[in-house]
Amino acid sequence: MKNFITEFKTFAVRGNVFDLAIGVIIGGAFGKIVSSLVADIIMPPIGYILGGMRFTDIVWTLKPEGFDGQGVVQPAVVMQVGLFLQSLIDFAIVALVIFLAVKAVNRFKRQESVPSEPTPSKEVILLTEIRDALKR
Repeated sequence: MKNFITEFKTFAVRGNVFDLAIGVIIGGAFGKIVSSLVADIIMPPIGYILGGMRFTDIVWTLKPEGFDGQGVVQPAVVMQVGLFLQSLIDFAIVALVIFLAVKAVNRFKRQESVPSEPTPSKEVILLTEIRDALKR
């Protein structure tokens, strides 16, 4: 049991676990921001352009509301197509932002990985100048 606790402590305090936890928390918050962006900023103008349509109201009714044999109201069975469309747009925006972020990080990594030409020492510069002077 003591070995298990020691292993768990080692696992829990590693940097990768904290990095992952921070990424999940920030990702969740980012997802909420994107969902709000789509639902509150992007979709209303699109609905307005399309004649005042609210995407959250788009549903396909599979079975309308009705009464069963005992007079009890049976709720309608509907597919929430509008909510699904908003989720697709959320996903597309998140995927685009992640793509752009990864692309930017890769660009910076490529710039860092290109080794710069080492500057020659004073002696090498002096010897090069002497060599060039002797060639003339």
